[in-house]
Amino acid sequence: MVTLFTTPKPFVGHNAVIQWNALKSWTLLHPDVEVILFGDEDGAAETCRKLGLRHEPQVRRNENGTKYLNYIFDRAYQLSRHNFLCYANCDIMLTSDFWSALKVISKRHSHFLMIGRRWDTNINELWNFSQPDWEGQLRSLVLLRGKQSGPSWIDYFCFSRDLFYGKMPSFLIGRHGWDPWLPWFACNSKVPLIDASRMVMAVHQNHDYSYLKQGASGAHSKEEVHYNWNLGGATSWHYYAVNAATEVLSRGGLQVNRLALLGPVQRRLTRAFYRIWFSFLDVTRPIRHCLQLRKQSFVKRT
Repeated sequence: MVTLFTTPKPFVGHNAVIQWNALKSWTLLHPDVEVILFGDEDGAAETCRKLGLRHEPQVRRNENGTKYLNYIFDRAYQLSRHNFLCYANCDIMLTSDFWSALKVISKRHSHFLMIGRRWDTNINELWNFSQPDWEGQLRSLVLLRGKQSGPSWIDYFCFSRDLFYGKMPSFLIGRHGWDPWLPWFACNSKVPLIDASRMVMAVHQNHDYSYLKQGASGAHSKEEVHYNWNLGGATSWHYYAVNAATEVLSRGGLQVNRLALLGPVQRRLTRAFYRIWFSFLDVTRPIRHCLQLRKQSFVKRT
């Protein structure tokens, strides 16, 4: 029914733990699920052997070694055997509610893009998948200690297999800017964009972002973000997120989101507010410094 695909960081330290947890959870979604791992990072081949995943070490990269997302999407299309594809970040754990959501949506639509908000949760050890109720234990932990992120934090994209094939700009992965394009393209193509946040608990295992500050990766990250944001020659897709979904999935089924058109407007206004606010903070910093109205002083006084 579905082929999940992703690309990892090196399987070292905490990243090895959370990536193993994520990939293992995907293999348990259904006996016929297919998982493809792109990239030759340390530990990738061994992990694929242990979990029975398809390993595709060859990935197109730019001069800085950063991977091209469109290459991964197009190759997943070419290699997959299922009607639906799902790109998910390699730190996202999924459970049977994902499979249930996909079944509900695929009965209503043959073409769609399913997305959802993630739940940020601290998980520092290998998950015990041998316990009979491992899904229930995970859900309890997330509800107790996790936090659902805002509409912009989308870490999985499940779609009809030909939706993006040969149509995606040459985005760089691991840099901001590519994820709003996917829901924008679906809406612009008149394909149902479905928010499954109420039904699917996508568990994002918290981690640091030190890998973005190391070596050439840190030196080139800003210019690569700028590169992503300027692809396509348009700015409207910068503001598409979960709240732009044309339909919402809940336990009661699919419902039309009559506020979908307001989603991009809301994001645009929010981004404008933050630009004004941070510009104000920059201008007033010398005055606030003289008056000791810095954040640290404020926290101490309260």
